[in-house]
This record gives sequence, structure tokens and C-alpha cells, in this order.
Amino acid sequence: MRQRNLGPDDSALGLRQENSRNPTTGASRREVLKSLAMVGAGAILSTSESLAQLDRTTPGRIDVHHHMTPPFYLKAMEQELGASTRKAWTPTLSLEMMDKAGVATAMLSPVLNVVRDSLSDRSERARSLARQNNEYGAQVVKDHPNRFGLFAALPLPDQDGSLREIEYSLDVLKADGIGLFTSYMDKWPGDPAFAQAFDELHHRKAVVFFHPAHPSCCRDMTNQSGMIDFDVDTARAVDSLLFNGTLSRCPDIRFIFSHAGGAFTVLAPRMIDDFPKKFADRVPHGVEYEFKKLYFDTAHAAAAGPLDALKDLVPTSQILYGSDVPIRSYDLTDDRLQAYTGFSSSDWKAIDRGNAERLFPRLRA
Repeated sequence: MRQRNLGPDDSALGLRQENSRNPTTGASRREVLKSLAMVGAGAILSTSESLAQLDRTTPGRIDVHHHMTPPFYLKAMEQELGASTRKAWTPTLSLEMMDKAGVATAMLSPVLNVVRDSLSDRSERARSLARQNNEYGAQVVKDHPNRFGLFAALPLPDQDGSLREIEYSLDVLKADGIGLFTSYMDKWPGDPAFAQAFDELHHRKAVVFFHPAHPSCCRDMTNQSGMIDFDVDTARAVDSLLFNGTLSRCPDIRFIFSHAGGAFTVLAPRMIDDFPKKFADRVPHGVEYEFKKLYFDTAHAAAAGPLDALKDLVPTSQILYGSDVPIRSYDLTDDRLQAYTGFSSSDWKAIDRGNAERLFPRLRA
């Protein structure tokens, strides 16, 4: 696309109209977003400077938010629900998407319902599904060690089964971390019922990746779409870990929350201000101190609003690239990241790869 300098009379609307009057330019959606980003920033740059700023993708990106749906999962859902809404998945499918997007490595995490809705009378089923999930993922990593990593599932709220699966996944399968959900039926991760599992994860200095869930309390609410519940449940999960003292009791766990923290990052300032003083002993270093240690990914949350809120809460060292592929496409996140002007080139290198390399040393180039 031919670049021109932008004057004070240029506007985003005018630029869009110019593109529409010149269909022969063949401007792609990404190119338009790039141009709009420059207008919004008030940039007056030369052609070479513009391309240097906008071509920000770091080679060899690490995607920390990438799902797998093993064949056994589809079969289990068909047996239990009569059908599964998930499509068949193979490592080849992910590799093709990764290659097109310039992603070197994807950390595989479990999908909802693998173990999330397990009840006490279904603990054997939950243990079996978690084990199958983890062994399948470990084999994928073994077959493609530089292309995939694994966040192993646990059969929460089954504590004995979870402790055994932590040992097996981290010691035998060599998983890179643990993949959990923000709620399990009517319990959130700070619940005392989960304390043993988190104490063990703290002892092992584990990385724990959280994906939002749809809690049982908020399903089938009248006149509600339910589309905000995932984002709200992330805030509930952080609140639960904070209020019950898990964050301060287990400082060696590296927690990752997806979708730029969902609703949490907007609510965090109020949580800092309003934490009950009578429970101050649960956060001996303060609420803000605990929040700044958390990690967040960019999956489906790359617009300026969520990223600006995230930057206001945590340093760039706590932000990781994530995509939500294959449930979502890479473009859904990448197009908006490409248009965002709030990070420097060194920030992008850290977000795309460097910060993940610190968490997963085996992936260091």
C-alpha cells in the first residue's frame, strides 16, 4: 500500500473514504487497521519509519493460550450429551494455523467439560478423563517438542486425584504447567477445598494457566445472554484466590489468566481500595502487590481498552501472547494487536516470546 504523510486535516473517516473511492488499491483489513492506528496516534512518519513501527510481529512467537480437543474427548461428550459442539482436532491443524501466523510454539490446554463438572460421585470418570487428556497432550509434545507445550488437566475438585495427577503430569509426563478453570460447579479456586492442590503446586513452583468457565450459579439466567460470564468469572477467580489468602500463601505459583484478565483488570482498582481491612492478614504485602505478580495473555482481548487497563495494572513483563486458537482464529487477536500503538518494539519482543521464555526455560532460543 502506498504510504503518504498525514497532515492535520486528515481523519480516520477521510482515510476510509479515500480507500473506498480507490478500490484498485486492494487495501486489506489489516492494512486499513494499520493506517487507522497511525492516524489515531497522530503519526507523521516516513515510509520506512512507518513500516518499522507497524511490522512488529516477533519471529518465533509463543502462544500460551491454545486448545486441543483429543478424539477421546469428542467420544466422551457424545456418550454423555448425545453430541459434541467441538470439531475434530489434530496437531496438524494447529501447526498449519501456527505456521501461517508466525507462531513457533503453542502451549496446549484442556477444553471445558473434560473434568470441570466432575462431582464426588464421578471422581473416577474425572480422573480417567484428566489422565487421558494429559497423556495425549504429552505425546503431542513428544512428537513435536519445539512446537508444542502442555498445561495438564487436574480432576478438581477431587483433591486426592489432583495430587496424584500433579505428580504424574509434572514428574513423569514432564508437562510445562497445569491448566485449570476459573470455577468448578459452585466453587472457585481459592476455596479451602482446593488448598492441598495449590500448596503442592506452590512447592513445585508450577505455572498455572486459568481459562474462564461458566459457573453453575449463573447458568440459564432469565433475560441474560451469558456472554459476559466468562469475563466476570475470571474476576471472581482472582477475588477468590486473593480473599482466601492463596496468592500470598503460594507466592511461588506463576498464575496466568486469559483474555487480558477479562473483567478483572477494570475492577482491580476497586478491589485494591475496598479489600476488607479485617482480613488484611490474608494479604500481608497488600492487594496491589499480589495483583502485579499475575500474568495475563492477549487472547481475544487485543483492543486498546483491555490492553490499556492491563498496562495500568501490571508491568509489561507480566503480559504474554495468547490466541484462543483453534476455537478462535489468529486474526481475531492479531489484527488488533497490529493496530495497537501502546507498546514499544522491546515490549513486543517480551510479550511475543521473551516473557514466556522466562516461564518455560526449555523454549529459550
